[in-house]
Amino acid sequence: MDLPKFVVSTCLCLIAAATMRAEEGMWLPNAIPAEALKAKYGFEGSPALFERLQKAAVRFSTGGSGSVVSPAGLVMTNHHVGSDMLAKLSTPERDLLETGFHAHALAEELPCPDLELNILWSIEDVTERVVAAAKGSADPAAAGAAKRRAIAAIEDESEKTTALTSEVVTLYQGGRYHLYRYKTFRDVRLVFAPETAIAFFGGDADNFEFPRFDLDCCFFRIYEDGKPWEPEHFLAWDADGAQAGELVFTWGHPGSTNRLYTADHVAFMRDVEEPANLRRLWRNEVKLQTFMGRGAENARIAREDFFGTQNGRKSTQGLLDALQDPALVAGKRAEEAALAARLAGRPEAAQFDRGRALVTGSLAAWRRLAPDYFALERRFRGGDLAQIARMLVRLGAESRKPSPERLPEYGDAGRASLEAMLYSPAPIHVELEIERMASWLAGLAEERGLDDALVVRLLEGQSPRARATALVRGTSLGDVGFRHAVAAMNERELAECADPMIRFVLSIDAAARAARKAWEDEVDSPQRLGYADIASARFAAFGDSVYPDATFTLRMSYGTVQGWTSTSGEAIPPFTTLGGTFLRAEARAGDPAFALPASWLGARGRLQADTPFNFVSTNDIIGGNSGSPIVDADGEIVGLIFDGNLDSLAGDVVYDITRNRATSVDARGMLEAMRVVYGATALVDEMTKPVQPRR
Repeated sequence: MDLPKFVVSTCLCLIAAATMRAEEGMWLPNAIPAEALKAKYGFEGSPALFERLQKAAVRFSTGGSGSVVSPAGLVMTNHHVGSDMLAKLSTPERDLLETGFHAHALAEELPCPDLELNILWSIEDVTERVVAAAKGSADPAAAGAAKRRAIAAIEDESEKTTALTSEVVTLYQGGRYHLYRYKTFRDVRLVFAPETAIAFFGGDADNFEFPRFDLDCCFFRIYEDGKPWEPEHFLAWDADGAQAGELVFTWGHPGSTNRLYTADHVAFMRDVEEPANLRRLWRNEVKLQTFMGRGAENARIAREDFFGTQNGRKSTQGLLDALQDPALVAGKRAEEAALAARLAGRPEAAQFDRGRALVTGSLAAWRRLAPDYFALERRFRGGDLAQIARMLVRLGAESRKPSPERLPEYGDAGRASLEAMLYSPAPIHVELEIERMASWLAGLAEERGLDDALVVRLLEGQSPRARATALVRGTSLGDVGFRHAVAAMNERELAECADPMIRFVLSIDAAARAARKAWEDEVDSPQRLGYADIASARFAAFGDSVYPDATFTLRMSYGTVQGWTSTSGEAIPPFTTLGGTFLRAEARAGDPAFALPASWLGARGRLQADTPFNFVSTNDIIGGNSGSPIVDADGEIVGLIFDGNLDSLAGDVVYDITRNRATSVDARGMLEAMRVVYGATALVDEMTKPVQPRR
């Protein structure tokens, strides 16, 4: 059987030396592939340029990326990254997702209730300290626990010393540990967003497709001490935009990839993990669609959940389609055979074999432990009120321990972020909460059976919907003041608390903790040790020039602006135009997903129709990169990442330069639309002049 190009090139990557294929890679900001960039493109970036790009890159607590784009703390991201805030700031009378938003003055900018932005300030390699904590421990569970304690201690010490948010990042699945320090901002305000109708033009039908015609942008402003932040580093705009064939860079926060997984692990994803994920997403999508169909207000409050579920279902299906090509796992096995041959006769060969055995053993534990772990801990999806109850129940118990002994999310280093979520004044919608809880409980009953001991305990003799209704309507956790009161309770007071949601969470917390510990001991810890061994073997064979898997931390990727040829032989050009948006709407007349907002219809005659609107490039991206800036060789903005094409959905496990494409809003189309359609001239001037913000 002939192997596809992406498999052949993957094997060649390992067989040929340590240099990666051009365009592939999500590179650490302190490990830029300078030689490859110079050899292929003649590009030599200065330390000053890389520092500016690093310190202008923003990580959103909602799960996306952004960038600082003015000297007054203006931050650019995607509409779909900001949509959670738009929903929280909306009311039945003022739906910002439908109408969009434009603050004409600073006083009109809307404070965001629980949004946190982080900018990476420094990186320190702490691998030796973390590894030393587990030295001499032959038991994977004990070694894993020792490393977690060391990581918590490092984070706490760093935060107390520097006052910067500190996070130890696990790289190469445990082969390296780096301490990332962030400047954190929690006074963030909404400045501008278009209507969802143009930000997500084409809806689910066009999602992960190209050509695209989306104004998927949103702007916030960082405040410090009640005033717009004045950053040292921000990005300028390239008035000429990107050109076909031009070298461009992405600086953003890709969420998670598994490209360094063993062949057995990838096969496990194909046969077990992803099919289960897809079934869950399909079920949730149908449930939400039914809920939304009950009325306009239901549709409004569930819209973000529904869009997120649709997006997850389509991306998971795309990944599974790629995994189910037999050649993909065959290619992974060829990679491992090539690496084993390279290590033959060296001490690292035994290390490589030991690592693979640990990973394979952890997958058997995964099958055994997953039902309880997912039900009680990892997918505890009973809604916001249930999550708040769990945080409160665990906050008191964990706070009585030394920080390094706590569950990581309750350590001193993350306390401020945790409390920002816990005491958020964002609205909680009772009917949607009942739907979430009922769907979660019903899902467990379907999977485990109504007579299952856990299901019986959770339902207490009621149907899933009746139990959900009693819990949600009976709790007082929607009141932020009550949350503070619960957080102040001692152990006895909490145990006697009459709130039904608190009692519900208390009733299963011991079992949930036990499921989590078993998972950490028998799945996570062996995998970390196994992949650390594999990483060491890879380093011995190729050096450390291979990039690590994505971890929702800052990465740089590079590529060129270019279209591709589809599997049917159709040539896909790299650019679309503003004028093409109206032609697309006309071609799909009658489909609500392609209905343009009135603001665009009224501005059609004033827009420059040939202005580039969206474009594609070969930059290597994944979920989490949404909102990343695309910059040219001078570090100036030419676009805004918002999507990938269908072929890019395999990017979790493999990159194929022939068809993988990142999709961006073109800077020229964005600025033209903001000026002409929305009259946001002052905002455009602030970014492109630049000038101080409007007072």
